[in-house]
Amino acid sequence: MNVYVCVGSSCHLKGSYDVIQKLQDVIKKYDVADKVELSASFCLGQCVSGVTVKSGEMFLHHVSALNAEEVFLKEIYPLIEK
Repeated sequence: MNVYVCVGSSCHLKGSYDVIQKLQDVIKKYDVADKVELSASFCLGQCVSGVTVKSGEMFLHHVSALNAEEVFLKEIYPLIEK
């Protein structure tokens, strides 16, 4: 499963690199590194929605280092093929 974190200028200013670090930690914590490919992506076109994470056709908005684990567990983890 591919997961993209926007690192365009707006998301960068809102902490996208902190989100990437947190998601890397969460992916390792839940032992799914072999099933999730986390990548940075330049502008996902959702600039007014805070840091955006994309998985498949799903856009997750207002992701922060504080809620990244919760977002991952609620929205992404259930979609990972076990």
